[in-house]
Amino acid sequence: MKRLFIIRHAKSDQSFFGNDFERPLNERGKNDAPAMANRLLETGVKLDALVSSPAKRAKKTAELFADAFGKSANEIIFISALYHASVGVFYDVISAFPDNLDIVAVFSHNPGITYFVNNLNTKTRIDNMPTSGIFAVEMNISEWSGFAKGKKEFLFFDYPRKG
Repeated sequence: MKRLFIIRHAKSDQSFFGNDFERPLNERGKNDAPAMANRLLETGVKLDALVSSPAKRAKKTAELFADAFGKSANEIIFISALYHASVGVFYDVISAFPDNLDIVAVFSHNPGITYFVNNLNTKTRIDNMPTSGIFAVEMNISEWSGFAKGKKEFLFFDYPRKG
């Protein structure tokens, strides 16, 4: 059994005029990410790994989740392809996860993350993956290489303004 938490980075600073890759979180994002991490933690889940885009806003979101889960920021796995990833990239990255990892959180960006969760064939569709949103699925597979073809069972969709 494998479980995947697909998480969009927290709210970023839209007034930042530098390179998009370097865009930081704004104050709301700095508050929403740990709040969502704590909501996930309250479900009793234990993450085996956190995998993130290396872009500053996704990296910081992953670091805030790592902190809430008692993990070091050094444990986060950064994969460059997750920066503005296409649906196919998500499948490629996830299918390559080591099989000893059962519960993984993946941090990335829109619009790809919304396209990806809607491509999982869970019969749960969303219009937009909100910042700090978490879309959770479970698969009855033993190897991540079977992720693309494996049946995904929708677990939940949560986001800051949901309550």
